[in-house]
Amino acid sequence: MAVKHLVENIRDIALVGHRASGKTTLADALLFHTRVVDRMGNVDEGTSAVDVDEEERKHHFSIDTHVLHLSHNGKHLNLLDAPGYPDFIGAALESLAAVETAVIVVSAINGVEMNTRRMFQEASKRGLARMMIINKLDADKIDFAGVVKSLQTAFGKNCVLFNVPNAVGPELREVISLLRPPGQLPSTLPIDVASARTQLIDAVVECDEALMEKYLSEGTISDAELEAAVPHAIEAGTLIPILCTSAKKGIGIRELLDALCQYAPSPQFAGKRLADYVITTNGQQHPLQPSETEEFIGQVFKVVNDKFVGNLSYIRVLCGKLEPNHPVINLRSGQSLRIAHIYEVQGTKTSPIGEAVPGDIVAVAKVDGLEIGDTLSYSPQAPKLPVPIFPTPMFGVAVEPKNRGDEQKISQSLQKVAAEDPTLKVAHDPQTNELVVSGISQLHLDVIRERLKARFGLEINTKEPKIPYRETVTAEGQGDYRHKKQTGGRGQFAEVHLRIYPLPRDIKDQAQCEAVFANKSRFEKMRACHYDPNFNFAFIDHIVGGVIPNNFIPAVEKGCKEMLERGVLAGYRIQDVAVEVYFGKHHEVDSSEAAFKIATRQAFKKAFLSARPVLLEPIVRVEITVPSKYTGAVLSDLPTKRAQVENQESLPGDLTVIYARAPLAEMSRYAAQLGGLTQGSGSYSMEFSHYEIVPPNIQQQIVSKAQLKEEEEE
Repeated sequence: MAVKHLVENIRDIALVGHRASGKTTLADALLFHTRVVDRMGNVDEGTSAVDVDEEERKHHFSIDTHVLHLSHNGKHLNLLDAPGYPDFIGAALESLAAVETAVIVVSAINGVEMNTRRMFQEASKRGLARMMIINKLDADKIDFAGVVKSLQTAFGKNCVLFNVPNAVGPELREVISLLRPPGQLPSTLPIDVASARTQLIDAVVECDEALMEKYLSEGTISDAELEAAVPHAIEAGTLIPILCTSAKKGIGIRELLDALCQYAPSPQFAGKRLADYVITTNGQQHPLQPSETEEFIGQVFKVVNDKFVGNLSYIRVLCGKLEPNHPVINLRSGQSLRIAHIYEVQGTKTSPIGEAVPGDIVAVAKVDGLEIGDTLSYSPQAPKLPVPIFPTPMFGVAVEPKNRGDEQKISQSLQKVAAEDPTLKVAHDPQTNELVVSGISQLHLDVIRERLKARFGLEINTKEPKIPYRETVTAEGQGDYRHKKQTGGRGQFAEVHLRIYPLPRDIKDQAQCEAVFANKSRFEKMRACHYDPNFNFAFIDHIVGGVIPNNFIPAVEKGCKEMLERGVLAGYRIQDVAVEVYFGKHHEVDSSEAAFKIATRQAFKKAFLSARPVLLEPIVRVEITVPSKYTGAVLSDLPTKRAQVENQESLPGDLTVIYARAPLAEMSRYAAQLGGLTQGSGSYSMEFSHYEIVPPNIQQQIVSKAQLKEEEEE
C-alpha cells in the first residue's frame, strides 16, 4: 500500500512544449535520478520508461499524456509528460487541468516554436504557475543568449534565468545557480552573470512591496530573503524562472528537482481556482479550500480504455479525501458510483492506495459513465467545476471497415477511442449514412487508425472528408401546406402555416432566446417557446383559438426538427433559425401526428426557400510557421485559398509565423501543399473559428452538385 502524502509536500507538474524539445527524455532523467528506474531510458531506441504505448515506440514521439510520480527531498512529485505535437493538443491540455505548475520545455536548438507559445498561453489562461527549461544545451552551435532573449521577447521580461550553464555544446559540465552564485565563476559562461542575477532579483522583489522598497533603498537583499520570496513570486507570476538542462547527459536534473520541490506551489495554490465556488457543510456555506477536512471534490481529467485493465479514469483530487468503497456522485449525470479501489499510477503500472488527498492524482478502474471534465463528490450539493475546453476537431474523414462483418465493431471501437481523446469526434451523418471521424490533422487520424488495429484488430478504409457546411436564412419567410389523403378507410389531414426568421447566432440558452427574440413584444399571443442549443433553433407556438389542437403541436415541432437534420438547399444541417407556427387546420377524425409532421416538413421547406437561404461554411484559424525565406511563397498562396492574413511576426531562428483565417474547404489538403511550398520545413495548426456565408458562385456549385446527386439516387 502506497504511503499517504501530506498536501503541503505534493507538487503537481506538467511537462509541456513543442515536439522534439526533449520532454520525455527529461521525464526519463527525473525518474532515473530519483531511482524510480534503474536505467536511463532512450526515446529513439524505444527504451523510454515513459513512452510505453506501442504507437509511441513505433513513432518515437509521445501521443498521450503519461502520469508518473517520484520523490525528492521529502516532496512527492506527480509528473505529467504531455505530447508536443500540435496534432495531439487535446492530451496536452488535459495535463494542464490537473496541475498547479506548467513546466514549458524549450529546445536550445530550435528555440521558441509554435507549441511553445500555445502551451505558455494556455497555462497563463488557467492561472498556473509557470517555469521554463532550456534543454539540449549539449548540442553544437547553440546561441544561448539568443534563446534567452527570444523567450523574453515572446513571453515577457518576467522570464529570467534561474541558473546558467558553465558552457554550451560538448563542454557543458554543470549549471550554476544565480540565487547563490559561487565566488569563482568559469570563464566559459555564455552570458553575463551579473546582469542575469539583477534581472532575477528584479522579478522576485516585484511581488513584495516591502522587499522592493528595501532593495531600492539599500541596493541589495540577502540570499536568504531572495530564496524565501521566490515561491511567492512564482505564484504571483512576477517570476517565470528559466532553468538549464541537458536531459540526455543528466546535467541540471538535480537542480531542476531541487527547484520544483522548493519553489513550485503545492496543491494549496489550487485555492485560487476554487475561490469562486462555495460548499455547504452542516448548513453553513463557505469557500472551497484544498484541505483534507473539506468535502471531497475531484475532477476527471483523463480516461483510458486499456485492453488489459479495462477503462481507467484519472482523477485530480481538489478537496477532501477520496476513500475506497465510499459512494461517489457524478455531478454531471447525477449517477451514484461505487469506487472499489484507488490506484497510484506509474506509466502503465498501478499500485492500490488507501485514500487520496488534495493534490493526489489517482486512477479508478472499471467505473462506467465517467467522462473527461466530470466533477465527482460525496455530496449532490457540491459545485460542479467547469469542463475543460478543447479545440474543435475540423479534419474529417468518412470511415468504413475494410472487412465485411466489422460494421458493428467499428462504431463501438471508435466510441471507445473517442471517449479518451477530447479532440476526436465520431458522428453518423444522416444525409450520407456515413460514419464520419473528425480529428486535428491527418497525423492525428493516422495514429487513430493504427490504434484501432493494435487494440481491436480493426482495419478501416477512409474517404475524402465531407466539409460540414450548414444552411440558414437571411430574411423572414413563410410557407403553408395542406396534407390531404383519402385511401378508402381513415384519411390523412393536416394543414400547417409557418413563419421562419433568422435567429441571432450569439444566443446560447433558453433564457437568452426569450430575452432577445421570443417574447411577447414580438409574438403578442405566444404560448410557448422551445429552444434547442444544438441547432440554435427556437420553436414558437403562436396558435390562437385551437386551430391546431395542443396534442398535435409536438408533431409540428418534430417535423421542424426533422428538416433541421435533412436540410433544404443541399442536404446540410440547418442552424440559426426560429420557426413560428401561427395557423393551421385539423380534422376530428383524419388528423394524426404523422399527417402533421408531413404537412410541417413541406411548409418548412416553402418557408425556408422564401427566406433568402444561404449556405454557411466553417472558417478556421490557421497558424503557419515557416523559415523566413518561404514567407513570400506562403503569403502569395494563401489568397488562392480565400484566406485572410491577419498578422505575421518574426521568430528567433529565422522563422516567421503567419496568422490567418480561411475556409476549411480550402485547407483540407494544406499539409501536402505547405510541404511543397517549403520543401517540407513548414508546419501549421488550425482550429475552428466560426461559420460564414459561402460566396454565391461557390454556393451555386455546391447546391447543383447536391441536386445532381439526389437525382441520381432517385
